[in-house]
Amino acid sequence: MEKLNIVLEWLQSNPALLTQVLIGSVLLAGVYAVVIFVAIARMNPDYFAHDGRSIPTGRKRRPFLWLLARIIKNTIGYVLLLLGAAMLILPGQGVLTILIGISLLDFPGKRRLELYIVLRPAIRRTIDRIRHKAGSKPLNLPEP
Repeated sequence: MEKLNIVLEWLQSNPALLTQVLIGSVLLAGVYAVVIFVAIARMNPDYFAHDGRSIPTGRKRRPFLWLLARIIKNTIGYVLLLLGAAMLILPGQGVLTILIGISLLDFPGKRRLELYIVLRPAIRRTIDRIRHKAGSKPLNLPEP
C-alpha cells in the first residue's frame, strides 16, 4: 500500500508528464486501430481457403534472405501476440490482434487455431463488418 501511495504522489506531482502519456496512449490506440483495419481489409479473401503448404520460391533462390524475413515476421508475430493478450485486459482489439499475430507466426497447428478464433461468431461478424466498410470481399471461411 505504501508503494502505491508513492506512485500516486509522484503522478500528482508530474501532471504534465501524465498528460503527455495519456495523449500518446490515445494517439497510439488510434494508429493501432487504423493498422488493424487495414490489415483485415487487405487480407486475401482466400487466406483460410487453402492449407498454406506450398513452398515459397524465394526460399530456394535466396535462403539467407528468406530466413531473415521469417525471423522478422515471427518476431513481429510474437510482439502482436503479446500486445493482443494485454489488450484482452487493456483497451484495444485484443482478439483481432492475437489473430493477426498468429497469422504471422510459424508453428504446428497454426491453421487449426486460426480457424478456431476466426469462426467465433463475434469475431467473424467484426471481420465481416470491417471488410464490408473497406469495400473488400468477405473472407471465404469453411463452415464450422
